Parts: sequence; C-alpha cells; structure tokens
Amino acid sequence: MVRDLDAALDFYGAVMGWTFRTGVLGEEVLIAQADGAPVAGLGALTPACRVATAWTPYFAVTDADETASRIRERGATVAVGPLTLHTGRGALASDRDGAVFGIWQGPLIDNWETWRDTAPVWTRLHTRDAFDAAIFYGQVLDWAGDRPGCCDVQYEHEEVILRHDGHTVARITSGALEAAPDPAMRPRWHTHFSVSDPHFHAARAQAHGGAVVDHGATAAGEWVRLSDPDGATFTLTATR
Repeated sequence: MVRDLDAALDFYGAVMGWTFRTGVLGEEVLIAQADGAPVAGLGALTPACRVATAWTPYFAVTDADETASRIRERGATVAVGPLTLHTGRGALASDRDGAVFGIWQGPLIDNWETWRDTAPVWTRLHTRDAFDAAIFYGQVLDWAGDRPGCCDVQYEHEEVILRHDGHTVARITSGALEAAPDPAMRPRWHTHFSVSDPHFHAARAQAHGGAVVDHGATAAGEWVRLSDPDGATFTLTATR
C-alpha cells in the first residue's frame, strides 16, 4: 500500500521490470506482473489513512470471519474487517507480537495454485519466538492441516520453514525485539523477491530514488535489502 500509486508504479516498473494490470479489486489495486505472471499487488492509501507505506503479506483463507475469530481467540488483533470487497472478504490483523498481516477469502488472481508455487516471491517473519509464532499461525491459518493445498511446516537450522510441494513460501525466524527502538528489529513480516542478480536491481533502485539498507550472503546466495522512495522495505534474493 502506497501514498502515490503512480510514483510507485514508475519505481517498481523501472527497478523490477514489472508491468501492471487491474485485478478483481478494481482500479485502486493493481496486479504487478513479471514476464506475464502475477507477482504482487500495489494499492493506494487514502489520505485519511495514517499508516506507513509497507509490503504486507495476505494469506488465503476459506472463511475470513472464522479466521478473524481464531485470531482474536488467541490474543491477537484484527484491526480492519473482515470487509466485503468486490469478489471476496478481507481483513488486516497483527499477531500477538505486533507483526502485521492480512487474510483474504475469495478469488484474487487467476490460476492461484500455479501462482503460489511458481511466483518469485516469499515472505519471512522476524519474531520473538519462531516456535511460538508457528503454533499461532498454524492454528489460525490451518497450516499443516489435512485439507488439499495445505503446507508442510518444518523446523530447520533454528528456523520454521513453510513449504508447498517443496517450494518455500514463508520462513519464521527468532530474535526480533518487541520494544526495539529500530523498527527493523521489531516483529514484522518482510517480503523477498527472487531475482537473477540482486545487485543489478539494487543499482536501478538507487538510480530511481530508492536506497540500499543492507546486503549480505547466505548459503542460498546473495541478498540486498532495499527501501523504495516512500520508505517501504523489501529484499531481493538471488534466484534459488
């Protein structure tokens, strides 16, 4: 969600090479595409909405109202909704440690199952206790359930990893501090886009008003954390 949608489209189009089209939510939310495949959504914040520009993950659910009840029952917060929007129902929530996420019931993009397993995007939760967070999200979102399409949850190298058909869709990492003075150290979901060359895209981001926040390398490859001109952060990771 951004304050200036046109500026955001220019930035992400130049940096990531994305094109944009309207989706089921109308003109106010555009679908970003990489090589014709949907990657993410960009929407405009209303002037009255005094929240930070940010990338926020939305999890698909079968019943938004039931999921919202589960969130509240487990001591977390539903800040907005569930609301009916065009062809679905959605809500914005935060978990017990304050990390913000959304839920969505209903169609949003074509070929959802294909997108889930092939889109060059995944998300990581930096939180106080990865194991405790995995239990919360598992109960709320029915992870590791018996329904078709459910994901496998595994604990590896002090991380909780969520996979579907071997494709990593989310990771949960311990260590964030609830009252840290630096917002980047507080519990939060953080979006990662896989690209062939993170440094190439980072250079383009800097040329178009963005900034490099951090960079490094892991066994999986190099990564660069960026901030767009409006302050939203995201990470580019080398294609795995």
